[in-house]
Amino acid sequence: MTADRAKPAVPFAGNYRLVDFVLSNLVNAGFHRLCVLTQYKSHSLDRHISTTWRLSNILGQYVTPVPAQQRLGPRWYTGSADAIFQSLNLVHDERPDYIAVFGADHVYRMDPAQMLERHIATGAGVTVAGIRVPRQEARAFGCIDSDATGRITRFLEKPADPPAVPDDPDVTFASMGNYLFSTAALLDALKADAADKDSLHDMGGDIIPMLVDRGSAWVYDFADNEVPGETERDRGYWRDVGTLDAYYDAHMDLVSVHPVFNLYNQQWPIRTATPPLPPAKFVNQGLAQESMIGPGTIVSGARVTGSVISSDVVIEDGAVVEGSVLLPGVRVGKGAVVRRAILDKNVTVGDGVHIGVDPEADRARYTVSGSGIVVLGKGTHAD
Repeated sequence: MTADRAKPAVPFAGNYRLVDFVLSNLVNAGFHRLCVLTQYKSHSLDRHISTTWRLSNILGQYVTPVPAQQRLGPRWYTGSADAIFQSLNLVHDERPDYIAVFGADHVYRMDPAQMLERHIATGAGVTVAGIRVPRQEARAFGCIDSDATGRITRFLEKPADPPAVPDDPDVTFASMGNYLFSTAALLDALKADAADKDSLHDMGGDIIPMLVDRGSAWVYDFADNEVPGETERDRGYWRDVGTLDAYYDAHMDLVSVHPVFNLYNQQWPIRTATPPLPPAKFVNQGLAQESMIGPGTIVSGARVTGSVISSDVVIEDGAVVEGSVLLPGVRVGKGAVVRRAILDKNVTVGDGVHIGVDPEADRARYTVSGSGIVVLGKGTHAD
């Protein structure tokens, strides 16, 4: 799904791109001067930012994509820290007191203003957002070891024995990839990192450990964050959708009667621009149950269950779509069957074709995830 697009540009939940979640969180919290640093396969991401995210120019507000500028010579970014170091002209132009550096490829709601309040109160050089995860699952993340005051004592990348949080031996603080810096501390760390020839110039791997060693890094417990309109069921929801299975599972979190992640929270909306399409239409006894259906979609004499269907999708007579994620522009032909599948943009499934029915046949023709999710890449024709 990232063969020709940057990960933050991957469509999600029918209407959105992954980048919309972090931008919505920041904008809802009052952060209105935002730069999206891009490098590889960035066209669809740049276009989405430019055409969707328009704030008030007269108030000095903006969301702007910033491609690799090669300001320090003819080279691309060598890491996330180097991306910021090569873009320091943006910081010098704005002269902020604090800088938020947030990942752009996670699904969650968060009020970053509460994290900033904690950062200011502690006087930290950097505050790292941490989410509590079971220790046995924390091996896949960057892990935070902190004392009872919240000061970070160690920052460990995918440790074999994750450290426990001070008040619970069974859970670990996993880094969410969201950092708040005091500007002076960030600039000093970036300059020191740029001069280190042995550094990988990575925010999590180099900059945060440097500030930990200086005793100026603190953890912010995501469990303390309170978002207006959240329910007990979706409070504290955060998903790293970096694998096909995680991407699929996050979609399945959306479609139950009481969803694990509630997109219908109008007090903290996930913002985007919807295409100029008519409402979804169901004809010839077409039916959708426990599903989300995007605008412009036509379900004609077909049955859709437990699925997320994006905009401008056509599902024809006699077709069955179950437990699947269909991205914009997909066409499912008459009598076709699609089960436990992800169909990327503009995929065409021919009449009578079965996907997700015969595992061996699927593996011979398509990508199949570890849990058996069948994935058809952008523009695939399944005949």
